[in-house]
Amino acid sequence: MSFPDLPQPLAEALRARGYETPTPVQAAVLQPEVIGRDLLVSAQTGSGKTVAFGLAMAGELLVDGQLPTPGAPLALAIAPTRELALQVSRELGWLYAAAGGRISTCVGGMDASKERRSLSHGAHIVVGTPGRLRDHLERGSLDLSSLRAVVLDEADEMLDMGFRDDLEAILDTTPAMRRTLMFSATLAKPIVTLARRYQRDAQRISTVGEDRGHGDIAYQAVAVSPADIEHAVINLLRLHEAETAMLFCATRDNVRHLHASLVERGFAAVALSGEHSQNERNAAMHALRDGRARVCVATDVAARGIDLPTLSLVVHVELPRDAEALQHRSGRTGRAGNKGTAVLIVPYPRRRRVEMMLRGARIAAEWIDVPTPETIRLADRERLLAALLAPVEIDEEDQALAERLMAERSPHEIAAALVRVHRARMPAVEEMIEATPQAQRAAQDGHRPGFDDVLWFRMDVGRRQNADPRWILPLICRRGHITRGEIGAIRVGPGETWFQIPRGIGAKFMAAVQRTANADGEDESGVRIEQAHGEPPRAGGGGAPRGGQGGNQGGGPNRPPARHQAKPYRAKT
Repeated sequence: MSFPDLPQPLAEALRARGYETPTPVQAAVLQPEVIGRDLLVSAQTGSGKTVAFGLAMAGELLVDGQLPTPGAPLALAIAPTRELALQVSRELGWLYAAAGGRISTCVGGMDASKERRSLSHGAHIVVGTPGRLRDHLERGSLDLSSLRAVVLDEADEMLDMGFRDDLEAILDTTPAMRRTLMFSATLAKPIVTLARRYQRDAQRISTVGEDRGHGDIAYQAVAVSPADIEHAVINLLRLHEAETAMLFCATRDNVRHLHASLVERGFAAVALSGEHSQNERNAAMHALRDGRARVCVATDVAARGIDLPTLSLVVHVELPRDAEALQHRSGRTGRAGNKGTAVLIVPYPRRRRVEMMLRGARIAAEWIDVPTPETIRLADRERLLAALLAPVEIDEEDQALAERLMAERSPHEIAAALVRVHRARMPAVEEMIEATPQAQRAAQDGHRPGFDDVLWFRMDVGRRQNADPRWILPLICRRGHITRGEIGAIRVGPGETWFQIPRGIGAKFMAAVQRTANADGEDESGVRIEQAHGEPPRAGGGGAPRGGQGGNQGGGPNRPPARHQAKPYRAKT
């Protein structure tokens, strides 16, 4: 379908931007039966909702296709973060430019005195964050008495971030006959409660699953050892070589740690979290948009409102808290008809939880193996050949340099040198922990040379919690600062796992385990390790069976611990 009849300035703006047909949410808000009504709209990130509410409120703002002389604002748009507010301001700016629109932006972290001057000169639309808007309102620099329309963008996120009091303080000062448009990814109970208080006979519109949905995003999941999360990130970045990639962490500390690791390895990366100033955020966004940086490491809140047309890869380094957060994060890619990939890095013990979350979100994710160095090198070769064999225009200076090189070296030597230079710019790939034959031998209950005098240790996870060598061995190595070769026999029982350590390094091992434990004696995976007294019970007497594989009853190969909920990846210190 095409856009319905629109005021000429808006129609011209859409044509200039290449808009030919409306997205589902844009079409929904322009239906004749909803014109002039309050709207409660459920739409996903990236669905075109900014243009949607810009078009929806045109009837309240325009007179004969033009805006009146700017004065007290006619419309107010509230967004949860600075980045999203700035994005909304830019979108409304081009949409209303031909109509003579003047837009003022009021966000935290910017010069408040400049914002006050802008408001004093008059504006048609004010866009801002709740805290800064309330501040201007209380100082008398923002007059909302003439408002005809109010938009709450990503209302669910604003409530999650604790802005309810600010929103209510702002809405309570607006005219009773205003039109109120609320946009939210979900219509949870707090959103419905807010709508009942501040909207009149609101029309509900839901385009979730109708617009972009998951159609333009390929979801993948990869199960790894908790100790290998960072290595998996490296290999995924190297495999995809995306023009722009975004990596999500749960805390600013982990953003800082991962960003530093990536830069050290040679990636052009920037970081976004709550500890960065607005100037630092602006510099990071400029670097991403002009290609100086290709990787952004961010927290969920800091990434709100980011719109990068070249973003084709999202990596969930730390798992999202729920399906909604997963969709919000992943929605940064796969926009405007472009294809994107979202990859979840899943510690072995948390696989079942992730599978349940994906089912609940109706997302069909493909479980893949971590890219191996061989796979990445093959992809590198194909990319290099494609780049070198692509047709290019050669100027005289390039031709002269080529002739000089040909005079000094053979074509074979020049090509080899070019390949070497190309590879030298690429960050090194990582070897991943896997269930190698050596690891399997280490997990068998048999005599091994060097293990005549051993100490037994126990972990409080067993077959019922899906104790598996693929994550047990790396966990022991990481906690005790030892290698696989220093681990003897392993016996997996129903509810606990026993393993051997040579007596000569037992004290050092236990000291390292204690240093890597929290106050409860557990690590980030929720697993406790302690020295055992005596030997483990034998199979047949209610104890653990022989061998490191166990019976794995009641679940798949990566069933998570039932009593120990694995915790997110944390920065190494």
